[in-house]
Amino acid sequence: MIARIWSGASQLYLLLLPFSWLYGLVTALIRYSYRRGWRKVHRFSLPIVVVGNLTAGGNGKTPAVLWLVTQLQARGWRVGVVSRGYGGRAAQYPLLLDATTTSEQCGDEPLLIWQRTGAPVAVAPRRAEAVAVLLRAQPLDVVVTDDGLQHYALGRDIEWVVIDGERRFGNGWWLPAGPMRERADRLQQVQAIIVNGGDARPGEVPMRLVAGAAVNLLTGERRALSGLTPVVAMAGIGHPPRFFATVRAGGVTPVREVAFGDHQAYRQQMLDALAAPDEQLLMTEKDAVKCRSFARANWWYLPVDAQLPKGAQQRLLTLVEQAIQRYREVADGGAKT
Repeated sequence: MIARIWSGASQLYLLLLPFSWLYGLVTALIRYSYRRGWRKVHRFSLPIVVVGNLTAGGNGKTPAVLWLVTQLQARGWRVGVVSRGYGGRAAQYPLLLDATTTSEQCGDEPLLIWQRTGAPVAVAPRRAEAVAVLLRAQPLDVVVTDDGLQHYALGRDIEWVVIDGERRFGNGWWLPAGPMRERADRLQQVQAIIVNGGDARPGEVPMRLVAGAAVNLLTGERRALSGLTPVVAMAGIGHPPRFFATVRAGGVTPVREVAFGDHQAYRQQMLDALAAPDEQLLMTEKDAVKCRSFARANWWYLPVDAQLPKGAQQRLLTLVEQAIQRYREVADGGAKT
């Protein structure tokens, strides 16, 4: 129902408009208070890159973060990542992830980023505290924040917005009548608009998600997606149909497709009921980080990687590297004086 309302297919959004106006007013006042200096904006001695979105729900933001982190690491930069840690319940914050951290503590996306990239990752509702704990732990050249476009307490140098190219902005209204956290004119103030799937418009950067080989949760074995049969596909992400479409694009037609809510908590018995012993249960990598501790032999996940045009890649990375160099020059100038 909410998808129909947000897409504009249902007129029920009209009943929610008063709440949307209130949401828009409150968020506008919050942002204005930071711009006027009435609330403190925390800044640090290195660049902060925010990869966020304007809408609720999955847009492909985390794959974009993974792409950026791995690209910067390949160029020799020391990268840290911070996140709100949505869905996690840590005993205390900020939380610096390590080999003992569970998704129940930090949330699924931060754990996925830490496992995939090896970059230091910290989570905290107040993202400035997460940045501070990263910097106390080790020297860094740049910090990437997974989400947080609307978290104005953290100063930032570069903002990227990721858009779902198929759903885009739905009916265009603020929550709860529509999917918008901020209105579309906010795009005029960001440094890059990345469009995941669909058709990118002039000035936007097209991104597509490409699936790799399926990975067994229990053994780590890698197998071509076409080698898994029969498959039951499951996804607990912001937009499960995107994952199911990726599976079908890989040449596999699932016997069943099971969609869960974003950040769904799983139990072994819950997933045992989805697939028979002779079927392969295929999930997203984001789901897998929550299931490894009780995985079965027939459970697999499908990692995806973001792909961007080469010219766009260079432009985006140059923006970040120029910011890193500016901070280094300031630090070197201060050291000399």
